[in-house]
Amino acid sequence: MLELTYLRNQGQEAVDALAKRKINAQDTVASVLQLDEQRRNGQTELDQLLSEANQISKEIGNLFKAGKAQEAQALKQRSTELKEITKQKQAEQEVVKAALESKLVELPNTPYHLVKEGAGEADNEIVKTVGEIPKLEGVAKPHWELTEQYDLISFDLGVKITGAGFPVYMGKGAGLQRALINFFLEENQKQGYKEFIPPHFINAASGFGTGQLPDKEGQMYHMGEDDLYAIPTAEVPITNLFRDEIVNRADLPIQCTAYTPCFRREAGSYGKDVRGLNRLHQFDKVEIVNVCHPDESYALLDKMVEHVEGLLQKLELPYRILRLCGGDMGFTSAMTYDFEVWSAAQERWLEVSSVSNFETFQSNRMKLRFRDENNKTQLCHTLNGSALALPRIVAALLENHQTEKGIKIPSALVPYTRFEWID
Repeated sequence: MLELTYLRNQGQEAVDALAKRKINAQDTVASVLQLDEQRRNGQTELDQLLSEANQISKEIGNLFKAGKAQEAQALKQRSTELKEITKQKQAEQEVVKAALESKLVELPNTPYHLVKEGAGEADNEIVKTVGEIPKLEGVAKPHWELTEQYDLISFDLGVKITGAGFPVYMGKGAGLQRALINFFLEENQKQGYKEFIPPHFINAASGFGTGQLPDKEGQMYHMGEDDLYAIPTAEVPITNLFRDEIVNRADLPIQCTAYTPCFRREAGSYGKDVRGLNRLHQFDKVEIVNVCHPDESYALLDKMVEHVEGLLQKLELPYRILRLCGGDMGFTSAMTYDFEVWSAAQERWLEVSSVSNFETFQSNRMKLRFRDENNKTQLCHTLNGSALALPRIVAALLENHQTEKGIKIPSALVPYTRFEWID
């Protein structure tokens, strides 16, 4: 959520920045500022009423002590009137506050100055491309054929048990999945990330804190009886560990990593792009989350990008990095880098990671703060990234490393799989 002080002082700057997302926010920002002024004026009136009520209360006591009961009774009548007026004013303030928050949550994060204006993925910037596109002998098989050939994953059994988008991993397929999770977690730990195992379900307050609610409720699985949501990513429970906290400045940056299954309804997804592992309702992902000082967040974002690059290099996968344009970024992001790996059989790029800086957008919602050198509280910056999402990594590994002999496991992964080939 954008900060009110920012909108008060730099409202036009916010409108201009949001134009990079192809959003005309002029009216919404104007409504926010109008409601904010109404709320502040109302609070001033309320404070004055409370002050008068407190003063009258003291005078009534003094009058009774002085034996001036008649005058005291007259003031008591005014005190009763003030209580009714104050009660009505408080109710009005609650209505204004609710309207203000409702308008505020309509506004996405403002893009960082390096973010290019654009409407969608066609306007994203390719920052770099690394690695050679593999030239496979013969006809390259897509991963959904390879998983069947080598008995690694069953999509049919998943449909039988649950439905489409819930695959069953088995044999070396299950072993590869487990190996990748452990590999990613250990590589993250080497970079100073502390491992967590969070709950896989969240309450509405957590969903609001990281920006999934009210923006993406239709994409999450919801259990109405308990009012809980299945997590779409570990970012949500991990970042919410620090909701309503004032963290120590000396502890920043706080670096966290977690493996979790992730659940997404993916409503409206269909066609060839969702075949096999390309798009699932349940998938595994290892996440990295950072809570840091505002002055350090973009240097830390660069380090996160470098770290994810290193993981893809160790997996011997060709990849490219894109800086997303304003219109393709998530609602909460100020700047996002996407990582894509090459799919040899599908002959296209597959997204495997997004690394984002949210600046104060999430921390403002969560009231996540630290104390500065003057002992004043400031909002932290939050960042997160996939390190890495498994389905498309598995798809790329199987397709890019297929040979006539079988599928060769990258050397960095062999200590975790304990097998060099899938054959």
